[in-house]
Amino acid sequence: MGYLRGFVPWIVSAAVSGSDWRWGAIGGLLSGLLLLLQDRRRGVGLDALILEISTVVYFAAVGALAVAAPHSALSNHTDVVSFAWLALTAWGTLAIRRPFTLGIAKRQTPQAYWDQPGFLRVNDHITAAWGAGFTFIAVTLAVCGAVHAPGWVGIAAHVVGLLAPAGFTKAYPARVQARLQAHGQGQGQAAVTASAPGPAR
Repeated sequence: MGYLRGFVPWIVSAAVSGSDWRWGAIGGLLSGLLLLLQDRRRGVGLDALILEISTVVYFAAVGALAVAAPHSALSNHTDVVSFAWLALTAWGTLAIRRPFTLGIAKRQTPQAYWDQPGFLRVNDHITAAWGAGFTFIAVTLAVCGAVHAPGWVGIAAHVVGLLAPAGFTKAYPARVQARLQAHGQGQGQAAVTASAPGPAR
């Protein structure tokens, strides 16, 4: 799915951070910039790149701090901070009525459906699901760190907090589509069908 591409820098950061968070921040920043530039060269609009832009801002800020103060206490809490930032991105875009999945969905949806209430509502709910998942992970990791919980608890939080919204993103539009179809609302059905983020083009 198209929105998953936006998480690549976070995966790169986690993979290369090792014992030095500076490499994680630099890896995340470089991969984030690369994806952002690639999409812009393909003509992707900024409204479809909210997650990518937020990612670059995050890694630029954390990278600057990591280089300037490599022994900062923040180095032990980057996992919590990163998911808190993602949660802030999701909830923030909802607050300004521009859910971050909306621009992605528009890339697979005819413009005639963009202002349909069903199209907008589905993207609100999908973005909220991701915001809830990110928030769950951030809070769980913060509590785990405070009480020195075993490592598997944090791993389980990652799995639940990421797979649950991914499953919701796949299932919810289909459920809404089926409900609209049952009520004979063909145009709304088409808008909902197209509203779930799909493969990037």
